[in-house]
Amino acid sequence: MKRILFLGLALSLLSACGSDSPSEVVGYKTTMKIQPVYNAGKVARGEVIQANFVVENTGEYPLVLSDVTPSCSCTISDWSKDPIPPGEKGFVKANVNTEALSAGLVTKGVTILSNTTPARTKVVIQATVIK
Repeated sequence: MKRILFLGLALSLLSACGSDSPSEVVGYKTTMKIQPVYNAGKVARGEVIQANFVVENTGEYPLVLSDVTPSCSCTISDWSKDPIPPGEKGFVKANVNTEALSAGLVTKGVTILSNTTPARTKVVIQATVIK
């Protein structure tokens, strides 16, 4: 009986030591500052909006942008792939092709996955598409 109890305890301790926690995947938790909305103003239909977001590491540990995903017709051009040291700045660049969009207010989201709490940060690209 003691062997079964010991084996069960050992298995539960080993399973609690898994290596898939977010902090191990992208580093220690830190904080960042980013402009939540990029307003492109009025753009002609067919124009490509080039949004540049500045990401500032306001924490004590390197900031890791592990993934950047658009909500739909945005195309991510680039983002800081290397860890951003504390006090330094990085970037996220996103393009929105307005060719297939209707005239009027357009709002497109971009989600940034990083070693912050919460791990996902959403920023928005806004524009008024005119004919």
